[in-house]
Amino acid sequence: MQGGSLLCKESWCDTHIESWRSSAMAWGTASCPKAEKIFGPGNQYVTAAKMILQNSEAMVSIDMPAGPSEVLVIADKYANPVHVAADLLSQAEHGPDSQVVLVVAGDGVDLGAIEAEVSKQCNALPRGEFASKALSHSFTVFAKDMVEAISFSNLYAPEHLIINVKDAEQWEEFIENAGSVFLGQWTPESVGDYASGTNHVLPTYGYARMYSGVSLNSFLKYITVQSLTEEGLRKLGPYVAKMAEVEGLEAHKRAVTLRLQEVEANVTV
Repeated sequence: MQGGSLLCKESWCDTHIESWRSSAMAWGTASCPKAEKIFGPGNQYVTAAKMILQNSEAMVSIDMPAGPSEVLVIADKYANPVHVAADLLSQAEHGPDSQVVLVVAGDGVDLGAIEAEVSKQCNALPRGEFASKALSHSFTVFAKDMVEAISFSNLYAPEHLIINVKDAEQWEEFIENAGSVFLGQWTPESVGDYASGTNHVLPTYGYARMYSGVSLNSFLKYITVQSLTEEGLRKLGPYVAKMAEVEGLEAHKRAVTLRLQEVEANVTV
């Protein structure tokens, strides 16, 4: 550090600096208090750093593996190619490690028009180079119908799922795995990032199968409390003692039975 600025080559900084910040927050520094939780998306290095840190001696928890960005768009023959292309590129422009997936649902989809529109719009983007690299390792899936398209999406478990088909709302109940869902032709993913009120820190890499996006609950933890009376222990105790006996945990059993003996002695007195 010199004069408050980190000195390094720009390309190296872009790749690694965020993972440094994650480590600083996990362990704490002279100017950065140790954090208990680290939330937020990032590139592949940030995600890797977060996952390493949560299993380290830093004793820190994370929200989820979040990043690089990804989108899966399901389109049928009624989808506007301009909209489909724009939605694919809105994630591709995040960076070369982003992934976009187009799922063509049924017959009649003008794939050529979509590809032409992607090329046209990409060439006009300030971050077109990033988008092009992301597109180079993205792919298209052909599904015979919406049932097959939704089935694939549930297996893929995308961070963002856009359903740009006729009567999109009817498919909502069949969605099992997705970070956030965008229904219908007038619902671009960008709205979820900036205005609709949903949190855009979402699970990637298929982790939507087991994680939800960040919410208020992510910032809370819960403590359970129990308090028994003598009568309560008399009712529950024998069952607890029996279960402890079955498990072969004698000390567990005695923690109950010794108290029960005391309770019974008090009753007889």
